[in-house]
Amino acid sequence: MPGRRGFDYLVVGAGFAGSVLAERLATVLNQRVLIIDKRPHIGGNAYDRHDDNGILIHPYGPHIFHTNSADIFDYLSQFTEWRPYQHRVLASLDGQMLPMPINLDTVNRMYGLNLTSFELEKFFESVAEKKDKIRTSEDVVVSKVGRELYNKFFRGYTRKQWGMDPSELDASVTARVPTRTNRDDRYFTDTYQAMPLHGYTRMFEKMLDHPNIKIMLNTDYREVVEFLPWKHMVYTGPIDAFFNYKYGKLPYRSLEFKHVNLKQKQFQPVGTVNYPNDYAHTRISEFKHITGQQHETTSIVYEYPRAEGDPYYPVPKPENAELYRKYEAEAEQLSNVTFVGRLATYKYYNMDQVVGQSLATFRRLQEKHAAAEAEAALASVQHTTAGSGSA
Repeated sequence: MPGRRGFDYLVVGAGFAGSVLAERLATVLNQRVLIIDKRPHIGGNAYDRHDDNGILIHPYGPHIFHTNSADIFDYLSQFTEWRPYQHRVLASLDGQMLPMPINLDTVNRMYGLNLTSFELEKFFESVAEKKDKIRTSEDVVVSKVGRELYNKFFRGYTRKQWGMDPSELDASVTARVPTRTNRDDRYFTDTYQAMPLHGYTRMFEKMLDHPNIKIMLNTDYREVVEFLPWKHMVYTGPIDAFFNYKYGKLPYRSLEFKHVNLKQKQFQPVGTVNYPNDYAHTRISEFKHITGQQHETTSIVYEYPRAEGDPYYPVPKPENAELYRKYEAEAEQLSNVTFVGRLATYKYYNMDQVVGQSLATFRRLQEKHAAAEAEAALASVQHTTAGSGSA
């Protein structure tokens, strides 16, 4: 940058957290930002691309955007048009494809009944196992819909996904999945449900298209951090890695993806089909449902949970939260590093929650900038006054 040396901010990670902060710092505060990512692309896990058959796929599994926040939706709308999309999921159970989350049609078709919504409430009450205190993911489900539906829809899926029984996991895991007494078969009920019209990568490209932002890919920030001039770091990677695992590694679940192209127009009736009890994979997603793309062939992805690999899901157990708090205490001592995002804060955030966290973090940084500028202006006035007095 002619006449200006170095960078005001070094942003580690080009996913939602890093990209939103880079854009805000560059656009609103006119800060010079270098964003570094060890992967060969921007967008983090939300990155999408066209496969060899010309179908837009999500290499890291389906990313469905949904939010109740008008502010978050309006912010992202600066960088993309939208395609309305409401995600629907079926569960493959006992030879049937049943709506998930569990709703009125799920129960009626599973048991061959013809219940009304009111009658379904009574049915759930009759099979629910009342708990004095909800502690685990198992407690969440059996206290709402009973043991049989829990065993069929949740237990096997959770054991595959997390490598643990739901009775070992924090209640937050299954609490994310609602139970309905009506026929609403949408997976999400958020006010805003849509997909970036031309894909996530195009959205990120527009977000980072600013003269104050430079991008360095295929780079581990540790390899260059000592050679680059910067004032403040925004770190979005794993917080335990930042501190060289001094208290031990924070546990994560990983995923392996098997992408397949099929020489047929459609493979399954909805975007995602879950397999809670059969096979090693947890689900199959078909991208043309999600993107709306028209094509003679179709591309699908199988998801296989793994204990090792890239970190995807923080494991919500009390001992892991306690370990994270040790790293969080270390992070709070650093005045020139800001930690933001799912990995840096060890939280199971949706995409919109990461955007919201990043926008809130930016506002705090903006306040610090304003305070620093006011302090500098006051010092300048005092210096000028002192100089004129001595004259």
